[in-house]
Amino acid sequence: MTAPGSGRGIGNGESAAEITTTFVGLPRDSFRILHVSTGNVCRSPITERLTRHAVRERLGVLGGGLIVESAGTWGHEGAPMESHAETVLADFGADASGFTGRELLDEHVIRADLVLTATRDHRAQVISMGHSAGLRTFTLKEFTRLVKAIDPATLPPLEEGVVIRARALVRAAAALRGWLLAPNAEADEVYDPYGAPLTFFRSIGDEIHQALDPVVTALTGVPAKT
Repeated sequence: MTAPGSGRGIGNGESAAEITTTFVGLPRDSFRILHVSTGNVCRSPITERLTRHAVRERLGVLGGGLIVESAGTWGHEGAPMESHAETVLADFGADASGFTGRELLDEHVIRADLVLTATRDHRAQVISMGHSAGLRTFTLKEFTRLVKAIDPATLPPLEEGVVIRARALVRAAAALRGWLLAPNAEADEVYDPYGAPLTFFRSIGDEIHQALDPVVTALTGVPAKT
């Protein structure tokens, strides 16, 4: 299976040469964020598309090398996004078009610079796949908590590029992980809305949106518009 993702900016489609370049460890000018949930039809598509939307709003461009994608540990390969998830994205003005679900594969984890999962179980499954994923895999809410504790002044300025800044952010978050623990087990979870009514989907969408805001601010160095 060929995984979606672009070597330039946020989008879909990449060449075999770009994939090979990443696998052999040659210098890259991109930073891949992989969102992971169970079926890849609800939470991770919402998170993927809200991330893309937020980056575009902050930077006014496709992301300067940021690639945002998603997959599911029990991914519904080729399935469309749940209709309620599309509605949630429309609520935020984000684009839901062109999405197809996919199952999480080794190649996705290998290429990802940052993996953000919906739950701790998803995080454990990603890490269990190997590929030195431990230092770059977090639950979304865990990463948000860690990012909030990082002084933005310690990160490279945006002038040096989003990719350099993003890599520094992940290193800083990983260094804090053992020192800044969750207040309780549920604090790092985004619960599955699959099969739930639209009202629950919207509450999950709000939860994801709030968790993403400080992350995108730290990545781009640009706060959300008020």
